[in-house]
Amino acid sequence: MSREINKDTQLCMSLSGRPGNFGTRFHNYLYQALDLNFVYKAFSTQDIESAVKGVRALGIRGCAVSMPFKEACIPFLDELDPSATAIASVNTIVNDDGFLRAYNTDYIAVAKLLDSHKVPRDAVFALRGNGGMGKAVVAAIRDAGFKTGYIIARNEANGRALAGEYGYEWKAEVGDLAVDMIVNVTPIGMAGGPDVDSLAFDADVIDRASIVFDVVALPVETPLIRYGREHGKKVITGAEVAALQAVEQFVLYTGKRPSDELVEEAAKHARS
Repeated sequence: MSREINKDTQLCMSLSGRPGNFGTRFHNYLYQALDLNFVYKAFSTQDIESAVKGVRALGIRGCAVSMPFKEACIPFLDELDPSATAIASVNTIVNDDGFLRAYNTDYIAVAKLLDSHKVPRDAVFALRGNGGMGKAVVAAIRDAGFKTGYIIARNEANGRALAGEYGYEWKAEVGDLAVDMIVNVTPIGMAGGPDVDSLAFDADVIDRASIVFDVVALPVETPLIRYGREHGKKVITGAEVAALQAVEQFVLYTGKRPSDELVEEAAKHARS
């Protein structure tokens, strides 16, 4: 059914340092399929405080939050759901009549992917990055029962803090560590960024691992994922994370949960 934007149309949006089309295409596909009077648009900003205040002032129903705003937006919100409080990181804002409540659906998505890909809980992991998404991923990994892992970060203070908070160890580089799963939560390999053609880990580190996990969703085939596939590794992509967390956002915004089949259609459309 063709929908027409009118005065009652509810706007949802995203805020990202490097906006992509995945969320826009995913949400709008579902609005169309379910005949919901919503529209979704991606934005960027240099002023996160004003942007969040705009969400409140304009009655924008929902706002997805991506790097580098997952932590920076917190001071301008009214309440954090436990999913965001636990890791002090936000990826979803819901506006209820001017009251801004924040959630983190990245954690849920990562936990589900570790299960669906049957990642062994005795796997040793190395995770590169220490930002807001890093907290969500590390928390999900810890809560899933992974005992041994390393936070790889050049900023020693931040890396040690994240590692210590979740019971892991900090290293500046992987070096000769024996790890089974490597996880990238940095912008390395992200479309539009300065490192779009770079590997987040050295080739010899990837070669030693059996599982490659990259949370970068655009492009779907990052250099890290492509290298992993070509060398026979189990891969978990950022596109999978994006789809799963977007479903939870969709439910928070609309109160409707689409079928698994419809979600699969929307994700395929968003990646096309």
